Amino acid sequence: MNLLDLPKNEEIVTARDAILRMRVWMTYLVDKWKTIAIVAIAGALIGLSMVYNKKTIYTATLSFAMEDERAGGLGSAMGLASQFGLDLGASNAGGAFASANLIELMQSRSIVEKALLDSVKNQGQLISLAQFYINITGIKNVWKKAPDTITIQPKLLPGSDRKGFDLMQNSILAAIYEQLLKYHLKVYQRDRKISILAIEVKSENELFSKSFTEALANEVSKFYIDTKTHKSSQNLAILQKQADSVRRELNYAITGFAEANDNVYNLNPGLNVKRVPSTKRQIDIQANTAILTELLKNIELAKIAVRKETPLIQIIDTPILPLNEERPDKIKAMIIGVILGGMIAVIYLVLSRLWRVIMAAQS
Repeated sequence: MNLLDLPKNEEIVTARDAILRMRVWMTYLVDKWKTIAIVAIAGALIGLSMVYNKKTIYTATLSFAMEDERAGGLGSAMGLASQFGLDLGASNAGGAFASANLIELMQSRSIVEKALLDSVKNQGQLISLAQFYINITGIKNVWKKAPDTITIQPKLLPGSDRKGFDLMQNSILAAIYEQLLKYHLKVYQRDRKISILAIEVKSENELFSKSFTEALANEVSKFYIDTKTHKSSQNLAILQKQADSVRRELNYAITGFAEANDNVYNLNPGLNVKRVPSTKRQIDIQANTAILTELLKNIELAKIAVRKETPLIQIIDTPILPLNEERPDKIKAMIIGVILGGMIAVIYLVLSRLWRVIMAAQS
């Protein structure tokens, strides 16, 4: 039976015909087993070569929740409703710290670069995370135009002022940021109905994965708190400055009152004019005392307001050494290579024979 003996329009392909044709194909492929085996072995070798030089990947994961006390009432009601399957919509969808916005914030260049300038102790030396990343990957892998050696100092050390960075340092930080975002960093919300976010960092160095994850969470936490308490903190600072000023005036008035009393000691009771400076100082003391009392009261209220507006940062899970490892599976890569190679060989043999038969039928 010919491989392409197809029935005419009026003919019907029976089950026997189909089985016979399948046998023909199977016989043909069995005869070509050497070709299929060679291609399958080549696929296994290709799969092995692809993972042979790959290093172990370490994954650090940190999960946290950010809670604003001022949003407690409605937020709690919405959280309760979501437990019963009711979606009341996002109460703070437009807020800078809504979950979706917060994910974008944590992947912003400003926050990531601040985290990269945090320090880490590696082999007894204090270096920035940016420098650590350069040491791991190689400067040329970060930016091909960079010189062979360059130093990016961590925070609080000389030369670490971000505003004082030159063009080369800025370009390298930008290149590191792009690589982190593309290959290493992932920020996601675990569930749409809960406000728990997770930071996931993957790299070939266990210490870098852990340190960068924690640094990024710390920078976002500081930015979050500073933003939320900015106005109330400013008000507290102004009140404190006014209280310090009034306290100085009160101390000056007390000293002046004592000096004035010393000047009129054993004074003739009939000379009242001499008592005027003492009386003025006494009035200043009373006025400043009343003002200072009120300011101190307002300062305590302002401190309460700052504490109330300070959001609660709840760290749920932190990366702990040793981290999860993703080792390249050489056996799995070879098996996949064998399967793909065999499939490619079979498809090629089938198509090539069909083509030869069709061309022979047309000639």
